[in-house]
Amino acid sequence: MPLRLNPTFRDALARRADRPLVGLWVCTGSPLVAEICAGSGVDWVLVDMEHAPNGLESVLAQLQVLAAYPVTPVVRVPASDPVVIKQVLDLGAQNLLVPMVSSADEARAVVEAVRYPPHGRRGVGAALARSTRWSRVDGYLRDADRHVSVVVQVETAQGVDAAAEIAAVDGVDGVFVGPSDLAASLGLLGQQDHPDVVAAVHRTFDAVRAAGTPVGVNAFDPTLADAYVQAGASFVAVGADVVLLARGTEHLAARFAPDRPPDA
Repeated sequence: MPLRLNPTFRDALARRADRPLVGLWVCTGSPLVAEICAGSGVDWVLVDMEHAPNGLESVLAQLQVLAAYPVTPVVRVPASDPVVIKQVLDLGAQNLLVPMVSSADEARAVVEAVRYPPHGRRGVGAALARSTRWSRVDGYLRDADRHVSVVVQVETAQGVDAAAEIAAVDGVDGVFVGPSDLAASLGLLGQQDHPDVVAAVHRTFDAVRAAGTPVGVNAFDPTLADAYVQAGASFVAVGADVVLLARGTEHLAARFAPDRPPDA
């Protein structure tokens, strides 16, 4: 029976012009937590393989539960490794976020890893993979580029300087700014709200938008998130499952057990 794949993150960005797409980071590796986040009302949920205990099996399980909800799943791969990208695409991930892209050449290499020959170097195993629903998606090989979107992450001083060229690479559907690593790159480790970091984020926004490419940002601080929305972000990550759980449980403990030492 022929099957149809869901619209991509690129499609979602094109459809939603009245406000930025709001997303949550999922770092626990738990399909149950991913499902809870998927039902929250956000537009997109990111499954993180870079800084979270996620492997191929847990990513697959989370993609399967997210598929039941009206939310766009995004997977952040741990690096721009073409083998890992191939494996995650074959799992059925349609939307990739690739970290630490600091030049147009690096962005082009990412796009090549996502595309089949002759325009890229993605390995062909579609008949064996969930990406095609085991050959139940008609014309997947022919239309594969239409079924996959690619967002690259700018999070170094070099990436900020090259943002316009990165955004102009054919096949880059969005640029996502990572203030945490950007702050470290600028010698301001842990200071995502430092004026120099914020200014670098704004410079990236300006360069990417001038290239006609959607730009997003990671901003778990609501004040920063509001400011970046006003600055023209097309998509914003506003929280993470582990952060919400940590701060929420701390709030309850402080409210109901204020005299208990945290290491008792």
